[in-house]
Amino acid sequence: MLNPSDILKKFWGYEQFRPLQEDIIQSIINGKDTLALLPTGGGKSICFQVPALMKPGLCLVVTPLIALMKDQVANLQKRNIPAAAIYAGMYYQDVERLLEDARRGKYKFLYVSPERLQSKRFLEYCDGMPVNLLAIDEAHCISQWGYDFRPAYLDIAAIRGYFPGVPVLALTASATPEVQQDICEKLLMKRAAIFTKSFARSNLSYSVIEEDNKPEKLKHILQRVPGSAIVYCRNRKRTREIADMLEQEGISATYYHAGLTGDERTARQELWINSRIRVIACTNAFGMGIDKPDVRLVVHYDATDALEAYYQEAGRAGRDEKKAYAVLLYQQQELNEMVQAMQLQFPEIPEIREVYQSLVNYLQVAVGSAEGVYYDFDINDFVRKFNLNITITYSALRILEQEGILQLSESVFMPSRVEFVISKQTLYDFTDMQADFEPITQTLLRTYEGVFDTPVPVYEKQLARILRKPEPQIVQWLQQLHQRGIIKYNQRKEEPQLCFSQERVSAQRLQIDAGKIKERMQAYKARLDAMMNYVENREVCRTQLLVRYFGEKNTAECGTCDVCIEKRKKPLEAKAGATIASQLIAQLGNEPEEWHVVRNRLLAIEEDALLEVMQFLILEEKAGRDADGKVYLR
Repeated sequence: MLNPSDILKKFWGYEQFRPLQEDIIQSIINGKDTLALLPTGGGKSICFQVPALMKPGLCLVVTPLIALMKDQVANLQKRNIPAAAIYAGMYYQDVERLLEDARRGKYKFLYVSPERLQSKRFLEYCDGMPVNLLAIDEAHCISQWGYDFRPAYLDIAAIRGYFPGVPVLALTASATPEVQQDICEKLLMKRAAIFTKSFARSNLSYSVIEEDNKPEKLKHILQRVPGSAIVYCRNRKRTREIADMLEQEGISATYYHAGLTGDERTARQELWINSRIRVIACTNAFGMGIDKPDVRLVVHYDATDALEAYYQEAGRAGRDEKKAYAVLLYQQQELNEMVQAMQLQFPEIPEIREVYQSLVNYLQVAVGSAEGVYYDFDINDFVRKFNLNITITYSALRILEQEGILQLSESVFMPSRVEFVISKQTLYDFTDMQADFEPITQTLLRTYEGVFDTPVPVYEKQLARILRKPEPQIVQWLQQLHQRGIIKYNQRKEEPQLCFSQERVSAQRLQIDAGKIKERMQAYKARLDAMMNYVENREVCRTQLLVRYFGEKNTAECGTCDVCIEKRKKPLEAKAGATIASQLIAQLGNEPEEWHVVRNRLLAIEEDALLEVMQFLILEEKAGRDADGKVYLR
């Protein structure tokens, strides 16, 4: 049998594991329940993929992120590892076929959403499914005290009864000690082995800047820090405004949010990943599963409401271990508004009932119906038609989701479906008279087996490639065939979706736990207080402040955050003196040089003093340091 290193080399081509990966893998091989806290970019997927490949059977992977499921399945398939995913919006027949294949041992990895585990049909297939490992990604979602609680996670533990003796691996990038304990308890872990990689990032410099003119400051930062950048924004409108502003300044940029179509999101993401676009301005919909190691800068144009979210997003910079920067811009008024808006995040029970009643009226859902049904849902259109406050409405929907009443998804991809609804002879007569349609009808018949018997998924892009026609032409042909009664064409959906988790009841009969809502509000306030403390802090090293929040003690000062630099700056002016500064300036050139080369020309000066003067000159913008650490004269 191959050992972990052999598996890593064979399928991924890596010679060695990253820190903690091998320890986590060995824990799973030994059959132990395991909790792994690995920061963003720490290689979490390897931790379950390697041990699963060492055993017969399949690994059941639970994750809430459809895009991440698809990405990981595609990456595994590229390596000739059989993998599949089941996610919201798939057709019943496809799910049935896939589950039957999984039970027969066709796959090594099956990715599912936490909601899927509650399906009676799924549970029927679990009986006899050869599962060797249960991997839970984004495990912090199981905790009501975490920043991203999802009620479906609470039901994951129940599935353990179908797979006795199978270990559980819970994975997350950020969790406080309280959330870690909650994860272990909710997943029924027995004497769990817990592995935590240090939350400190030695190559990442954190800064917080109070700034009245954010657009100018953002441009200034981008001019000083070369390389790929992410700018996180609170709302969709701002992403577009920032991207447009940067383009006008000659900085290549695009924007990304969940309101774009899947094709638009994919295209913009690819442009940025391939460094054809330097800056991507985005909401928090962007980032999960994105593997771009050379991001030099992450700017938060708006403060987040949780340190966990900020740490994950900022941590997308410098995953190649080279110098990178995380900058948060804020205005005091914005912080005050965040605190004031907390009440809107937790509306009163009557307000929640009002939103629910408006929702079922908007969707025209009858009492006793709609369980498991997906509806296209445009929240902006909804609040406009019913004259609702959008913040209260979104918060009420989130609470209804947490109470297990409905599910709200930014987007659910449902491929197009086509079925011929005429006989083959009638089709022959039709194409004989309408020859322009023969290429598309013949291609449908050759490409999609069973298209005469049942609705089958078809892909307009694939048809466009085969016929060498633009995709809009393909869509037009299919629509015309539908209108003429030749086929039934259900065009793909990528709109936001809302699904009722239980049958619709009257608003007054809604079961809402006011006590839990109050507890979640208190937990939210604690997270918001911690975020405010981070933003307003001017005394404690930012790395120390972050890692303490996650329960890590005795971490040294980073020396590179804005707080550490400010501490060193004041004594530097008195200590260093003009003599060292002038000597150093004389040795610096306009072309960047390695620091040790410059240092070797000034061996008579104590290195610590020289470093302090260098840092002072950088702060005064008389000298600079590039992304590779080389120094130069400005």
